[in-house]
Amino acid sequence: MRLVFMGTPVFVVPVLDALVKDSDIEIAGVYTPPDRRQGRGRSSQMPPVKAYALEHGLPVFQPASLRREDVQQEMASLKPEVIVVAAYGKFLPSAVLNIPPSGCLNLHPSRLPKHRGPSPVITTILEGDETTGVTLMLLDEGMDTGPIIAQCEQAVSPEDTAETLTAALFQLGASLLSEQLAPWVAGELTARPQDDSLATVTRKLERGDGEADWNLSSQQLNRRGRAFTPWPGLFTHWRGQVLKLLEVTDSLNFPELNLPGVNVAPGRVVRLDVAGVPAGIGTAHGVLGLKKVQLEGRSPTAVAEFLKGYPQFIGAQL
Repeated sequence: MRLVFMGTPVFVVPVLDALVKDSDIEIAGVYTPPDRRQGRGRSSQMPPVKAYALEHGLPVFQPASLRREDVQQEMASLKPEVIVVAAYGKFLPSAVLNIPPSGCLNLHPSRLPKHRGPSPVITTILEGDETTGVTLMLLDEGMDTGPIIAQCEQAVSPEDTAETLTAALFQLGASLLSEQLAPWVAGELTARPQDDSLATVTRKLERGDGEADWNLSSQQLNRRGRAFTPWPGLFTHWRGQVLKLLEVTDSLNFPELNLPGVNVAPGRVVRLDVAGVPAGIGTAHGVLGLKKVQLEGRSPTAVAEFLKGYPQFIGAQL
């Protein structure tokens, strides 16, 4: 089987790795976005998928756009039977969708039609879903609207962050793809249309989404902390500086954070007598426990150590 793979971030490398290790698969090309300049030194950084592909001697293509005719002709010249897409980050125009006779298959980290769009894992955590999954689908010109080939389910742990859950889902997706790809190309499977009446659509995240709103509950803010890891993170401001709330918890996980008979104003920092959670912040409902923080320009630190350097943090109004 001859195919093209399209992907970008580190958590889809296991998908490409599974394809490389399949002796019945020939990878004609790996498509990934152009290198980007990052960091203070603005050094050029290649996408993780490119790094893996080069290590394994795979041909790499990095067009800035798939809409150019010469790019489409180059891809067609590779003669893929199927194209596999995993977090590539760009829409595929119809000219690309029509290149492989077995279509373009996409791994999406949710059980479609729930959580279509750019942030399915983040939304899964924000909404407190107890289960999620991964979908192998046939791409069309819509946003995650194509017919479903196969799905599998994954439980969401109370400790899962967007980072850990995304990695787990694409590991699961790699196994699902390995099971379903050959039967699909052989014409042994039939894709089923999605039920659009059950569809939900996610939105692209912005940095401002990470700023803590103390009028939410501690449970909602805890979910935000997990959902926004690694980016944009959950943060607030203290003394004119950004304070990142790197590890937090709430009364759902620590019943001791329920303070009977005590009303803590939203945004007020209080001392807590809870092992591993020495301070907390009042919310509209419950207290958000603090375990690790990072003040702007400083290193991450456990809150117990942070309070030694900044005892005046207790009682602050954020």
